[in-house]
Amino acid sequence: QVQLVESGGGLVQAGGSLRLSCAASGRTFRRCHMGWFRQAPGKEREFVAAISWRGGTTYYADSVKGRFTISRDNAKNTVNLKMNILKPEDTARYYCAARVSDSFPLVQRAEYDYWGQGTQVTVSS
Repeated sequence: QVQLVESGGGLVQAGGSLRLSCAASGRTFRRCHMGWFRQAPGKEREFVAAISWRGGTTYYADSVKGRFTISRDNAKNTVNLKMNILKPEDTARYYCAARVSDSFPLVQRAEYDYWGQGTQVTVSS
């Protein structure tokens, strides 16, 4: 079992930055690939970024490539998402997800076993 708790969301102006964190507990975290997803009102939950269990490989949605950076610290059981040059269309609830798998990247919601409750990000224009 893996428990995930996101933090770091908030209100920011367009062009600004935020850093989301996902704190994980559970013995299997360090073997989990991790992902960030987001869901805006009335829309499907969409993939944002993923990082392999050792942290050596990352993968991003085209919409955030070059602006967002995913990282992890297995010693601290955390995964971070640094978001720069934020746009109003980045407004959503952001979720951290985890899965032990031989495959990477995992970009579908159904591919992840564990989810946090999410943290809200609102970008004003």
